[in-house]
Amino acid sequence: MIVLGIETSCDETGVGIVKDGKVVLANIVVSSLKIHSKYGGVIPEIASRLQLESVTGVYCAAIKAAKIKAEEIDLVAVTTGPGLPGSLLVGVSFAKALALSLGKPILSVNHVYSHIYANILCYRNIKLPCVALVVSGGHTSLFYVKDFFNIQVLGQTQDDACGEAFDKVAKIMGLGYPGGPLIEKLSRDGNKHKIKFSCSGTRGELDFSFSGIKTAVLYYLKDNPMKIKSRNANLAASFQESVVNVLIKKSLLACKRKNAKQLLIGGGVAANSCLRQKLISAAKDEGINCFFPSIGLCMDNAAMVSGLAYFLYKRGVRDSLYLNIQLNN
Repeated sequence: MIVLGIETSCDETGVGIVKDGKVVLANIVVSSLKIHSKYGGVIPEIASRLQLESVTGVYCAAIKAAKIKAEEIDLVAVTTGPGLPGSLLVGVSFAKALALSLGKPILSVNHVYSHIYANILCYRNIKLPCVALVVSGGHTSLFYVKDFFNIQVLGQTQDDACGEAFDKVAKIMGLGYPGGPLIEKLSRDGNKHKIKFSCSGTRGELDFSFSGIKTAVLYYLKDNPMKIKSRNANLAASFQESVVNVLIKKSLLACKRKNAKQLLIGGGVAANSCLRQKLISAAKDEGINCFFPSIGLCMDNAAMVSGLAYFLYKRGVRDSLYLNIQLNN
């Protein structure tokens, strides 16, 4: 079964084609990140306008890369939320038009859950149930995944998402946008133990809070104004270390609470090399198998949308051309 997926939840325009839920035939992603960089963040109106302009070309490129004809598509899948309303509408509108023109069924997919499924595209030895951590610019959540019909939220951020905190701290330090890669690169030359930071406590033991550490960095730089100009590597390393440590601590605690032996990581922050190395090592010490998608599948993409749609469709999930965006799912 060949599934074509469309992903336009933020600033990326992605079209992916996956066979039988695991074989990626094409995964084309076009990003407007460079344009947003000069504004220090994603501008929703710009993102949706550029997606409207590029989605047809991305679709054609995916069909060409997969070496198939449009008529060979068995199912059209599309991200319906969560995400930016205007961006989601571009993808949903294109998906409806495509499904109608081809006479094919259409299926809506949850963006966050598809990040979890990205691991299924990369590994064959994953067995459910498991614990999953989705950590990105818009989301930081822990889930207990019995299967993709039964996903329980164990904990989530109470304020900033993890990737959002990276972006804000990078802006405070004068590094630019997006902040995650810039802080990670600068951290390599820093002493992660030089400055003591900690993330705020939360009422729920598996919840997260990153607003406090962002404010701590702000006050540190106010007390040490010359550090802004020097782009202090120690500051970047210390901040990153504190954030990574809390992600590891709570992810492993979730595994312990649910007696899970497998941990799946998804989302853009999953590309962070410090997080990947430390979490894999820490999980191994606890007898837990930790899985990260390939770097390309950590970022927003449509292959993960296609893969999850196959899983759902095979188990009887159906939608119609009346489907709409879901901002709170």
